[in-house]
Amino acid sequence: MSNGISTGAAKGAAKGAIVGVDVGGTFTDLFHYDEARGSFRTAKVPSNRGDEAVGFLAGLQSFGPVAELGSIVHGTTVGTNALLERKGAKVGLITTAGFRDVLEMRRRDRRHTWGLWGDFVPVVDRDMRLEVAERTLADGTVRTAIDPEEVRACARRLAEQGAEALAIVFINAYANPANELAALEAAHEVWPNANLECSSRILPEIREFERTSTTALNAYLQPVVGSYLAKLDNALAGEGFGGRFHIVQSNGGVMSTDTARRLPVRTALSGPAAGVIAAAAIAKAAGFPNVITGDLGGTSFDVSLVVEGQTMLAAQTTIDFGLVVRTPMIEITTIGAGGGSIAGVDPGGMLQVGPESAGSRPGPVCYGQGNTRPTLTDANVLLGRINAERPIGGKLARLDVDAARKAIATHVAEPLGIDVMAAAEAVVRIANSKMAGAIRLVSIERGHDPAKFAAVPFGGGGALHVGALIKEVGLKAALVPRFPGVTSALGCVIADIRHDQVQTLNLPLAGIDAGSLDRRMVEEAASARAVVESAGLSVERIDLVFELDMHYIGQTHTVAVPLPVSVENGTAGPTTGPTTGIDEATIRAAFERAYQASFSRLLPGVGAKIVNLRTAAIGRRPHFDLSALAPAAGTTMEGAHAGSRPVWFDGAWHETAVYNRLDLPVGAVIQGPAILEQPDATTVIDPDLSARVDGFGNVIVERSAR
Repeated sequence: MSNGISTGAAKGAAKGAIVGVDVGGTFTDLFHYDEARGSFRTAKVPSNRGDEAVGFLAGLQSFGPVAELGSIVHGTTVGTNALLERKGAKVGLITTAGFRDVLEMRRRDRRHTWGLWGDFVPVVDRDMRLEVAERTLADGTVRTAIDPEEVRACARRLAEQGAEALAIVFINAYANPANELAALEAAHEVWPNANLECSSRILPEIREFERTSTTALNAYLQPVVGSYLAKLDNALAGEGFGGRFHIVQSNGGVMSTDTARRLPVRTALSGPAAGVIAAAAIAKAAGFPNVITGDLGGTSFDVSLVVEGQTMLAAQTTIDFGLVVRTPMIEITTIGAGGGSIAGVDPGGMLQVGPESAGSRPGPVCYGQGNTRPTLTDANVLLGRINAERPIGGKLARLDVDAARKAIATHVAEPLGIDVMAAAEAVVRIANSKMAGAIRLVSIERGHDPAKFAAVPFGGGGALHVGALIKEVGLKAALVPRFPGVTSALGCVIADIRHDQVQTLNLPLAGIDAGSLDRRMVEEAASARAVVESAGLSVERIDLVFELDMHYIGQTHTVAVPLPVSVENGTAGPTTGPTTGIDEATIRAAFERAYQASFSRLLPGVGAKIVNLRTAAIGRRPHFDLSALAPAAGTTMEGAHAGSRPVWFDGAWHETAVYNRLDLPVGAVIQGPAILEQPDATTVIDPDLSARVDGFGNVIVERSAR
């Protein structure tokens, strides 16, 4: 969405220490920011897969007593992992008679285009999808009211069959939720837990499959995310924490944990979204409004596009085949290429890297925790790019280079009949190629020239591969943030508070009742604003954003139409009160601008239709001055220089200068080959590249002028 209009200053919580926490598969990253003093600290501790509260608390305790913290904002991948690994809860679905198979019919698509077979299994088994007699027409008229006892009987039956969560989805409930709400009330009377919701309270929007899928996936995640958050809440309570605890949403905004428990589907891309928010802010401040972010963690590489400083929001995302979530999300492409991605030779003699990952347990071979199959991290260690004597995260005293060499020799070099160093370099090149492919997918294939974009690599491993990202894709530069390993945690701190709502209208534009639409927009704005105000975090103002989904009559695809209006005090139709001042001419002009921008033409003489009204309330967090991250005065190149070591590039060893990255002064210029080390990441400067330190402490990597 765009064209946000401020509604003035908003009172929020008092300023205090806020901590952003990003829990990854291998490490938990933290960024502590004291709003009153303007000071910050960072931390990186091992994650504890299966009981993340252990690593979560260990990181918080590194800053002092947890009870003294003002607020905590958490980016989580629990929902993402549950969907990808199909480890959600057992779900029951109550729906309108005749519509129990919507989840399987989907959009008449198939995983395998050709042939008469398929292997898709919906998240709700067919025997867990029950029908009741009810009918609401498309105009909102209730033809058949529900029988509360029939609903209660279905709920009891599903609970007896082991359902842990319940979803209620009735046809045309977006037009009139009366039957759904009545069914929800009836089910509440017999359902054994709080894990139940109906579609009109999650996605009151036309299109039955998307609404059913989103509601079912929300139920699928409720017990998983709820249990996870309960563990964290209990751990924090045990430390005497009395502040606010919030979760980053997939749209890059922040929501309360109560909202996250009710709408866990909005956390599907929580962790990656926080990193994109921080990367976009860092790049914009540094003078790079067009960037491609790349978050390389232990298991995956997440890529996103930022154009003119704005993240790309999608109204709908497919997490995996058939798992469609219709809620605003930052567009992120994920591939299985992380530091823990396992390398090996397949039966056809081809070298493969990922998607299988060693994760944090047992982790790469060089961690010495029992793994014997080589990973991308093992290759980087053997090539000398990672300092085996100074591993990041503080978990290990040193890395086992000999074990990494043996694993690569056994599983890669010997099967391919090549030297072990060539094998290690091949592993890195395969991973680089996969990362480059993901970047091309979000740039070239969407009509963007990568030569006009810079890469922003972050995460624990992103900066190891800056050279390949520049050279293989043709990017103009790479911007490595001051603290690449904790970028997602920084994003948790600076992310705005955001709440999105959608309501289907289905109205022709010609002759529209502007007064009625105005009142609807004012009501939606008030509702969304109230959610943001209840979050309890300090904000400078609350912006309200209105957007319509529209199309020409006869079309099925819609375009997003931002409306340049705000909620002001004045006269709204026959009553006195807030108004947006919306009218037919304003909507028509906005629609034609949006349609022209998307399709380079208009359809004169064809009427337009409004499908959905989208409303977002955005609480703008206090400005975070990124110059606070800059190197301290008095740092020098000589003081940062930490000697040299041989590093393998392009088939040969190169004596490579090593620098303590955080000690490099503003304006420093480093000619490759060079290694920049810091506690949370390592940056590799290839022999044909150079780097410079900007005023924010970022490292700008470019092709060498010589």
